[in-house]
Amino acid sequence: MIDWRHWHNEPYLVGGLIFLGWIYGIACGPLRGLIAPGEPWPRRQALYFYSALVLFYLAVGSPLDQVGERFLLSAHMIQHQILTYPAAILMLLGLPAWLVGTVTARPDLKTVLGILTHPVVCGTTYTLIMSAWHVPALYDWALQDKFVHVVEHVTFFVAALFYWWPILSPSKEFPRVGSGAQMLYLTAVTIGMTPVFAFITFSNDVLYPTYEYAPRLFAHFSAADDQLLGGAIMKLGGLAVTLIAFGYAFYGLHRDDARHPR
Repeated sequence: MIDWRHWHNEPYLVGGLIFLGWIYGIACGPLRGLIAPGEPWPRRQALYFYSALVLFYLAVGSPLDQVGERFLLSAHMIQHQILTYPAAILMLLGLPAWLVGTVTARPDLKTVLGILTHPVVCGTTYTLIMSAWHVPALYDWALQDKFVHVVEHVTFFVAALFYWWPILSPSKEFPRVGSGAQMLYLTAVTIGMTPVFAFITFSNDVLYPTYEYAPRLFAHFSAADDQLLGGAIMKLGGLAVTLIAFGYAFYGLHRDDARHPR
């Protein structure tokens, strides 16, 4: 059964997050004068960045990981939602433009980064990675192999950073797309993710053997019910965040029209 007192403390997880926080603190603190003289300590952005690290740990280091890995697809979907939305969003919001510019302003990387940060590439990368990992063979492989599961969660998070880049880019060299383009982008990605949602939610069979044969945590809550709930969490959670982002983009478009009437 579930040990609610068990929190993951593996060196690669805790150490990796501490290392990222340390690198950020050094870059924005003692090295700030060398990287961007005159720039103040990014207090609000630091709060966003470290909040992203905390959320990442809560998603994959708390007992929620045990429930999602061994018992409930719906719990696993909640993990993915945390990684894809608040954690990735806060990570991008936490990166100062001058810090990101140490990479994006390099002339030798201009072509490569221009391709990688193009909305079509970002949206396609996110859709393909998320869809591929939900193929039953790959998904269940990740549930059975701890290393593969770690790779799955890292690629989910990286894919989410790609997804949000055109909307939340902190880079001056590769900035956010316009409000109208953001609305089209969000719509396109939502449509692109619909097949995998439909595949999980409306399947007549339980797709993932780990959950089909897992002990039931709740009476009268079958693996099929869990799969239906997991698909709903995946779609409705994503749709809710997308609608918020869409509304913000629509407001930005209206504001731009008010400032620059035709």
